[in-house]
Amino acid sequence: MSQDKSLETTDHQEIRQWVEAREGKPARVKGTGSKEDAGLLRIDFPGGVEEQLEEISWNEFFDKFEKEGLAFVCQDERGKGEKSYFNKLIHR
Repeated sequence: MSQDKSLETTDHQEIRQWVEAREGKPARVKGTGSKEDAGLLRIDFPGGVEEQLEEISWNEFFDKFEKEGLAFVCQDERGKGEKSYFNKLIHR
């Protein structure tokens, strides 16, 4: 992927590889969700400023991802070969 280009995907393996390449983990906003619902989905990266996140399993993440009809938008590089951490979840 060339720099400054965003990728939109729904492929679980592709999403997981992108996140794990940046040492990220699937997460939800604390205080959201229940046994039946994963809550507000996020990706938590080491050293991130989000203190309100709690880790969830990839199964929980992707169950909610599919139930809500989401897509993952991300960017591979931000220039000079540096990995970008830019990502967001959008409706398909």
